[in-house]
Amino acid sequence: MASKEVITDKQKKMARYAKAMGHPVRMYVLELLASQSCCYSGDLTEELPIVKSTLSQHLKELKDAGLIQGEIEAPRIRYCINKENWAEAKTLFKEFWKI
Repeated sequence: MASKEVITDKQKKMARYAKAMGHPVRMYVLELLASQSCCYSGDLTEELPIVKSTLSQHLKELKDAGLIQGEIEAPRIRYCINKENWAEAKTLFKEFWKI
């Protein structure tokens, strides 16, 4: 008898996005990046009262989840919303909240 997978790919994606958004600093970064085209990591350090290493960890979590993308423009890194995954996350959560 074959076992049935009860967790869908949609649920896995939503959980990954939700985990990445599970910290106020990350929500701040997402709101900031969603409201403008891009931002440099140095600019974020000036706005947030946290050390660079902590900010880097938050940016890595958002990047690993696919919500943001970063491009190296030595000596800085430019971060932007990953528009495709951002749209997918918004759609998934809208559908979920309709349940």
